[in-house]
Amino acid sequence: MKPVFNPDQHQAAWRKILRRFPEANFLQSPNWGEMNRLIGYRPIILQPEPHTWCLAIVKSAKRGRYLEVPGGPLLDWQNSAEVQRMFAALKTFARETHCVFIRLRPQLLKTDQHLALLASLNLRRAPMHLHAEHTVMLDLTKSEADLMKNLRRQTRYEVRRAAKLGLTVDWSNSEAIFREFERVQSDTAARQHFVPPSLRTLLAERLAFGDQARLYVARTADAQPVAYGLILMAGDEAEYFEAASTDLNRKLPGSYALQWQVIRDLKALGLKRYNLWGIAPPGAKHHRYAGVTTFKTGFGGDLVEYVPAHDLVLKPGRYLIDLAVETIRKKRRHL
Repeated sequence: MKPVFNPDQHQAAWRKILRRFPEANFLQSPNWGEMNRLIGYRPIILQPEPHTWCLAIVKSAKRGRYLEVPGGPLLDWQNSAEVQRMFAALKTFARETHCVFIRLRPQLLKTDQHLALLASLNLRRAPMHLHAEHTVMLDLTKSEADLMKNLRRQTRYEVRRAAKLGLTVDWSNSEAIFREFERVQSDTAARQHFVPPSLRTLLAERLAFGDQARLYVARTADAQPVAYGLILMAGDEAEYFEAASTDLNRKLPGSYALQWQVIRDLKALGLKRYNLWGIAPPGAKHHRYAGVTTFKTGFGGDLVEYVPAHDLVLKPGRYLIDLAVETIRKKRRHL
């Protein structure tokens, strides 16, 4: 049967998949597929068997088309027959859509066993990452008192200082706040030298995730914005997906106040994990995320390292061009 994508029809199947794969997050959700559809890509859901799942996205670049599988596929990686059927389905679809390669980053912890498994499938390490491979994961099933106790001493001080200064934190998913966030993040990106998402992408995330997307804002006592954070939720997990700040954040602990309120809110909603998204790999002092790593690790939690992104090459000649371009880009961006 020809692969299709219908986010509304796929929601029931997605809820069943989450029960079997609680490690799954928004990257394999129908919502993420819909967001990609809204900005012009082609998402599909592959289910060679009802108990497996793969959101894949056809993406086009000047150097060639490829198939992206973020945070997936979701299957029993110890079941070789299940793995083979999924990869056969992926290769068939990728060839039908004229893709040069398939890029995936499963929800597998980086271990020698998992790396060997990916190598046995003729996958090679990708020149670029695919979403956060190194992160901090907070266990929200702990009590609020334990979560506070696990904060680094300086982080706990800043959270308490924010309360004394009268900083407040609220959230919204209105179009107006997303547009405001885009303007502030553009200024943040100019200061911190990163490429922010477009307004089109941000508005697509708002539409696709609905009330599962929250834009938090930390404000001064007289309502001036200090820090922003975009939270995306799916299944048992929430992500600190995007951030921005005003000049006030250099003097005031707005980001600390924001994170602590997010943690409390997510816990109240019954989520089990909070993924603070990208941090620098150990020892990578010049990595793009080096500056935020100290901040994020200050909230406690476990350091998690997933397997890196891997590519399954379908057209070797064309792939060599992509390999060269992305290798240069990685060095320039300090990734």
